[in-house]
Amino acid sequence: MSELSEAQKKAIRSDFKAAVNMPPSRLRRWLQAADSKRVGMTKGGRKVESSRDGKSVGHHMGERILEIKGKRVAQLEADDYQAMRKVIGYVHRHLKQRPAGDVKDSRWRQSLMNWGHDPLKG
Repeated sequence: MSELSEAQKKAIRSDFKAAVNMPPSRLRRWLQAADSKRVGMTKGGRKVESSRDGKSVGHHMGERILEIKGKRVAQLEADDYQAMRKVIGYVHRHLKQRPAGDVKDSRWRQSLMNWGHDPLKG
């Protein structure tokens, strides 16, 4: 990735803040919940059905989001901005795939929550 301008960094931070609508304390609690560990896909492309299937990419990213949120702006590095862009893209793509009906307990919502976004948060 080429060097980002200050304007690009500011835009990424703004989009990241909008995409990650769960406060760190809530995201941390969610990542510790059993439901959080039973959704998503592994890095190898296998569907996660239980905690025995390994950690999902989204669960890893949730932990990464907490790291990023714990940094000051001046501490953010190129790989942090790259991760933020990945989160923004994931959230935007998956919001467009909202299933019909009640999503409160859906794998779709739970997967998004692993990425720091609760689609039911108003």
